[in-house]
Amino acid sequence: MVVSVLGGVLVVGLLAVVVATVVAGRQTQRQITKARADQSDAKAKGALPPSLHPKIDPDRCIGSGSCVTVCPETDVLAVLDGRAEVVNPTSCIGHGECLRACPVDAIALVLGNERRGVDIPMVAADFQTNVPGLYVVGELGGMGLVHNAMTQALQCVEGLRRQVPAAQAGVHQLIIVGAGPAGLAAGLAAKEAGLDFVVLEQHSLGGSVLHYPRHKIVMTRPVKLPLYGSLQLGEVRKEALLETWHDIQARAELPLRAGVRVDAVTREADETFRVTTSEGEFCAHRLMLAMGRRGTPRKLGVPGEEQGKVVYRLIEPEAYRGLRCVVVGGGDAGVEAAITLGEVGAAVHLAHRKGVFDRIKRKNQERLDAAVAAGTVTVLIHTTVSAIGKATIDLSVNGAPQTLDNDHVLIFAGGVLPTDFLTQAGVEISTYRGEAYAPANL
Repeated sequence: MVVSVLGGVLVVGLLAVVVATVVAGRQTQRQITKARADQSDAKAKGALPPSLHPKIDPDRCIGSGSCVTVCPETDVLAVLDGRAEVVNPTSCIGHGECLRACPVDAIALVLGNERRGVDIPMVAADFQTNVPGLYVVGELGGMGLVHNAMTQALQCVEGLRRQVPAAQAGVHQLIIVGAGPAGLAAGLAAKEAGLDFVVLEQHSLGGSVLHYPRHKIVMTRPVKLPLYGSLQLGEVRKEALLETWHDIQARAELPLRAGVRVDAVTREADETFRVTTSEGEFCAHRLMLAMGRRGTPRKLGVPGEEQGKVVYRLIEPEAYRGLRCVVVGGGDAGVEAAITLGEVGAAVHLAHRKGVFDRIKRKNQERLDAAVAAGTVTVLIHTTVSAIGKATIDLSVNGAPQTLDNDHVLIFAGGVLPTDFLTQAGVEISTYRGEAYAPANL
């Protein structure tokens, strides 16, 4: 028995050496050199993954390179010294393909890290929170990617449809809050199941995708949607994706109530939910929160922020042509907005409170560097906003006050997790600091 075990260990060890050698042979020296440079640059900046990302166990990894091959972003992972490593953390968008491709289960998908935790509502395997009958799916639950959000929603409806009470007067079987990818998929599944339901959305169909700059390319994997079939878009622009979703919603005749803000949720003594909204109250036996984390933008809390010149997303860049704009933010959304505004002819200052852009994708860093070199974007680091005037903006740049003539301010400071809303509903929240999170079936 001892000989057998030792023999197995030797075989596995030899296999690992052979596989690692083959993979190393596939990677050119230029690719390896570039990967090491990317990794060094990321470490120097203190770059962190934006959301769900792979954590690799070096003791289990055999350097097969399968994770590198399947990654749609192409530059997140690399095999260095016989082991897979994350070399471009900011480029990871949580596809999870690496997890599924690893032949030895050396990869876990995790949220947060030691430096920056991520608050996520606690859910069970069926996406039900600690509040019976209340479910959380999609971006609010840590799954912002289109495919993963839709898959969660479909799995959730498939489970709850089997035990939801029959419809009764004045009480829906299901209320879905949010009309992004998760809400749309949930609505289609509920429609196919013959449930009495309604979708409530504070803005309009699209959810977080509405906040992307125009022409933003969204990466998504194919997903089979009820009443529609296989949604196979691969790499698609924002406008085309939204057009497709509107077509799906119209053809399925989903009961969507747009422009309805949900303010509070209360579980009644009879185990139904009372949903208080900007257009009155709704009641349901089951409640699914498919809201985005960006639905409530984080504000700066400075004088003058309430003015109409201040916005929190970029919809029509051409409307800013020839105007003086300050974009506030150091993430991908803010950088992309600044670059886009510069391209259409706005006078753009990009204000970032840190000294480096440690949360943006490498491609966006390259685009920003090019925009700065071309003079279409002026970057102000170590900069915060002090006050916003009617035709000016007051800044603190490296600790020194500075006033700029200004027409518009665009703030990209991220979204606020609706902690108060969730807590009021009784939902428990957990902070992830690098712990495994993603269900393996995604």
